[in-house]
Amino acid sequence: MGVASALNTALTGLTAAETTIEVVGNNLANSNTVGFKASEANFATQFLQTRGLGSAPSANSGGTVPRQIGLGTMVADITPDFNQGTIEISANPSDLAIQGDGFFIVQGNSGEELYTRNGIFKLNAQNQLVSITGNRVLGYGVNDQFQIQTGSLVPIEIPLGNEQVAVATSNVYLEGSLFPTGDLATTAEIIQTGILGDASYTYPPDDTNAAAAVPPNVSGSSGSLLAGGLPAGTYNYRVGFANSAHVAGVDDEGVLSEVIGGPFVSTGVERVDLTLLPDPAAEDYSYLRVYRSTDGDPYEYIGELPATGAPLTFSDSGLADGGAYNEDTLEDFSYSYYVTFYNATRESRPSEVIAQIDAGDGGRIRLTDLPTSGEWTGRRIYRNLSTDDSSFHRVATIGDMTTTAFIDTMSDTTLAGEPELNRDGPTITVDTLLTDVRTRSGDSYEQVFEAGTLALTASKGGQDLTTKTMGITSGTRVSDLIDFMQGTMGIHTVPGPDDLHPIPPDAGSGSNPGGSLTTDGRIQFISNNGLGNALSIDSSGMQLTTASGADSVDLPFNSSQTAIGESVSADLVVYDSLGIQLSAEMTVVLESSDSSSTTYRWFANSPEDTRTIDEIDPNTGLITFDSVGNLISSSNNTIQIERGDVASVSPLSFSLDFSQISGLDSNSPFMRLAWQDGSEAGTLTSFIIGEDGTIRGVFSNGVTRDLGQIRLARFANPNGLEQKGQNMFASGVNSGLPLEGNPGEQGIGTIIAGAVELSNTDIGSNLVDLILASTMYRGNTRVITTAQQMLDELLSLRR
Repeated sequence: MGVASALNTALTGLTAAETTIEVVGNNLANSNTVGFKASEANFATQFLQTRGLGSAPSANSGGTVPRQIGLGTMVADITPDFNQGTIEISANPSDLAIQGDGFFIVQGNSGEELYTRNGIFKLNAQNQLVSITGNRVLGYGVNDQFQIQTGSLVPIEIPLGNEQVAVATSNVYLEGSLFPTGDLATTAEIIQTGILGDASYTYPPDDTNAAAAVPPNVSGSSGSLLAGGLPAGTYNYRVGFANSAHVAGVDDEGVLSEVIGGPFVSTGVERVDLTLLPDPAAEDYSYLRVYRSTDGDPYEYIGELPATGAPLTFSDSGLADGGAYNEDTLEDFSYSYYVTFYNATRESRPSEVIAQIDAGDGGRIRLTDLPTSGEWTGRRIYRNLSTDDSSFHRVATIGDMTTTAFIDTMSDTTLAGEPELNRDGPTITVDTLLTDVRTRSGDSYEQVFEAGTLALTASKGGQDLTTKTMGITSGTRVSDLIDFMQGTMGIHTVPGPDDLHPIPPDAGSGSNPGGSLTTDGRIQFISNNGLGNALSIDSSGMQLTTASGADSVDLPFNSSQTAIGESVSADLVVYDSLGIQLSAEMTVVLESSDSSSTTYRWFANSPEDTRTIDEIDPNTGLITFDSVGNLISSSNNTIQIERGDVASVSPLSFSLDFSQISGLDSNSPFMRLAWQDGSEAGTLTSFIIGEDGTIRGVFSNGVTRDLGQIRLARFANPNGLEQKGQNMFASGVNSGLPLEGNPGEQGIGTIIAGAVELSNTDIGSNLVDLILASTMYRGNTRVITTAQQMLDELLSLRR
């Protein structure tokens, strides 16, 4: 049996040598495979034949050892060598090498986790980082805010050319030099319109007629003495037309006729009858008044007759005097008239002028067809002075809407003391519709606004502000216009964001800054104090676009007070969370100064700010410098821009850094933007991977953001991993569970980007192993040959 067992023993040696050659051959074949780990075949003796167990030492013997014969060898294990391979620089930034322990975690075809040291990675069509065998690299992803999500492992995505990012401005750094010796900003610029009328109130039409009043024609009239009770005396009679029944003290008589007959001399027992008197209806009058002169005295009213359509008769048998005839007459001049409506609270704008009426010989002018209205309670009549044809005064107030005619008898002397005509009529209120706003030039009234789109381009401190628009509809009111203009011009109203340091009022008027209506119907705006805040609107600053086209709005704003106070301004450019570029204008004025400090107030406005004027504007504050020009305090250093019209984070809030502003005197004070930390939207153009496995994306705007986190795994016994081919390993029964972590943590190696780990195959050592294996193989073949020869000799023995 010994020879036969020798054959089997030699056979195990042959098998072991073959295994060594296979392992060495695999090592040499992968000597250029990135991340490959060479293996080594290790052997152990197989079975043993025990022929004696030996004996222990005794008094008579020194002891014997066991007698055992080995029955060959076996492959005990094939152990991978996980020692570090050489690191080689690569031109691909996505290539990675692990320096130290650990494995990249990739996704298998069935979704399972596999492990590899081969760090040649690239991006697939889905912008996912994959191995050269197409396995997705696993790690932590990011949310839409580029924050790493440390939950479950996901395929790493690097969306080059697709992902965009913007950075909202958080800090603005200013530099410059101010003006400690300038004029204090105590006075504001005040601009206002002319008086504006409200066309929603009706006014008299131009139906009124005017003509010189003429005396009644009494050429056919006569008088006679009859029995009666007329006191003794000498009497003369004249008549005059009237529009209405006689009221004592009201001078509305027409021109008196010639003396009728007479004189009539009464002895105390007679009366005078006047016959064939002219009917007033023939001349469109309502009454015929009779006046009597006694013994050469002035004519006195004694009675009247209503119109009948036929000649009239009047009898005087001693009627009492009812008041002297008003002898006042108008100058021999051509007069013009206006008629207005009125009620208890207001008076309408005047009618069109009733022009150039000559008073004639009678010195009186009659107005007929006076206008009426159900919206008003009465009418007023105005006439110019003969000495000033542009000065109109009230000549009459008619407190009803039934009287249709009026006779003007007022002399210039009396008229000059009466109230003057207000040609503007009812002025606008904040509730007046914009389409009812009217301007006046002389007797011409023009509509200012129509339905359409109003564009306003104002100036502040001599610099044009951004044009803004508002829609005008049939319901838009004056208050809406004032709010729109105040917001567009960036007027900061009292008290501001800081009750301890409120925005100061205008010292000139004592009024607070903002838009308002004056008591006489003017739209007025008071700027914030200082030259840098001075407002102006030129003739083309307001453009109205309607269905018929675009045109300038004829609404001039004139300065009624000039601003005082040194100022500097700066234009800021910032970005919101969507990367939208926003502008802000910043103005600094000198607010106060004493022997120890100088205080400036800054104002900031942005045309993109959607804050309404009802909200407190936070964009103002104070900055104070000491006696050597150093900044010592600021009451507010934050600007906020509301972004209500877009989906960006609102408000955009950023801090102002005044540390580079000097309070020292300068021949040319200035302030400007030095730097700000926001940026417009940028596209992901490249990426870098740090030693800790963090993937940082670099965008075209210079911003960097986290895109993901490479995770590595290590094992307590990496030799126990199961090789899956294609440079992959899987957990084995003797590897232990994977311990995941970030590179550089928990004993895990670090990552080198732009490099790969080469195969750790030792070619020289493996060639030696080949020689040893081949020698081993030949030796074992010799054993087989010898055993065969011995068997042959045995078989050749004869019986």
